[in-house]
Amino acid sequence: MNLETLEFVIYPDGRVKETVTGIVGRSCQEVTAAIEAELGVVLTQQTTSEFFAQTNPLNQSVQQSQTFSSWPGET
Repeated sequence: MNLETLEFVIYPDGRVKETVTGIVGRSCQEVTAAIEAELGVVLTQQTTSEFFAQTNPLNQSVQQSQTFSSWPGET
C-alpha cells in the first residue's frame, strides 16, 4: 500500500505549489479539486508518471488464430 501525500509550499508572494504523491491515475484530480477551488486559480499543472499509471492491471487473455490459404484436400 502506497502512502498518499499532499504537500503545499506557500511562497511569500501568495503562490502555492501543490505536490501529490502516492495517488495513481486521474483520481489525484478528484482528491485535490476542493482544495484547489479554495486556493484560487491554477496557473500551471505538471503531471507525474503516477498520473499515467493504471489503477487496475488489465486482465488480458491471449487468443491464437491461424489463417490458412487453402484447406487440406482443396486445390
